[in-house]
Amino acid sequence: MGGPSDPPEGTPEGAPGGGEDEYGSVVFDESFVRAARLQEYSARERITDHAPAVRRSPPPRRGRPSRQALVLLLLIAVAFGTAVFMGVRPGRAPAGAEPAEPLRMTVVPLAPRDEVPGTTDVERLYARSPAAPFNTGADGVPLPATRSTEHFSDSQVVTALLTAKDYLVRSSLDPGVLIGGETRPVRLLLDSGQHGQFDRSFDRPTADGRHAPTGWLVRFDPSQVELADQGIRVRGTMRAAEADAATLEVTTDHTFVYAVRPAGAGRDAEASLFTVRRELRFRFDHDDLRLHQAELVGAHLQAGPLSCAEDTAARLRPLLAGRTAEKDAPRGTDPYTTDTAPALCGSLSPAAQPKL
Repeated sequence: MGGPSDPPEGTPEGAPGGGEDEYGSVVFDESFVRAARLQEYSARERITDHAPAVRRSPPPRRGRPSRQALVLLLLIAVAFGTAVFMGVRPGRAPAGAEPAEPLRMTVVPLAPRDEVPGTTDVERLYARSPAAPFNTGADGVPLPATRSTEHFSDSQVVTALLTAKDYLVRSSLDPGVLIGGETRPVRLLLDSGQHGQFDRSFDRPTADGRHAPTGWLVRFDPSQVELADQGIRVRGTMRAAEADAATLEVTTDHTFVYAVRPAGAGRDAEASLFTVRRELRFRFDHDDLRLHQAELVGAHLQAGPLSCAEDTAARLRPLLAGRTAEKDAPRGTDPYTTDTAPALCGSLSPAAQPKL
């Protein structure tokens, strides 16, 4: 029988003194008891709200970012947008970079002494001219032998020469540039620091030695002239040298010979030759070499047959077959202003014309 204090059916299983005391070693100290928090509603709350006595924490929200995450994303977006904006602003040089030197240019028209010779046979026209031994197109702009300099490797020198060649090909041989009025192929090869001067030259052409489109590229007036042959003859030289420890300089001197005829006249119209000599000076820093761009800092152009009275700043308007310069005179120059360059004009030697 059980004792007076035992239940009639004996000590329940799991109770002290009955079976194995599996929780006998568990002791809840005072600090643990104090730390345990059970949030209960009052009796009134339980009656009126019918809520459970113990408040449960709300389950974690899924699918909605926290406020801190939203703020962080906003800051990242603002920083990225600022970086992109600063990177694409036109004409903005990076901090510490030297500003690009502006292009200085000279355009000299060459007036013929006699009537401009012409024929419908373009091959004969070239064969009877000083351009007979010239190569055709980009083949006439070969790269010279190269070697490294004190501060630039051989590959960097080659890159500078290739960029200068690309500029010559795009600005002197591309039909879209010559006749179509395109400028983007040439602009892409220029240092971004010169884009402002380049754009100003085409928006508001001026014969001031700084803003003549014909100083940047060869450009005909499509309303008056068209190419009679796509195979433009070219011959010239290129040279690379170190200007200083941070700058490579490439100088080029090429003669381009174009067969031209009146616009829209058709193949039966007589063609004549138009000659352009371009002397260019390029500069390259390390960023230019990396970006395949150049600073064009000097351009001297002589072209003919042209009328000295014509404005050659915006477009070239060749004297075509059968035309003469007659009593041609250069356009006037106002010595009281400084916004225009002195008028220059030369004479095109008869030796430069084909012998037909």
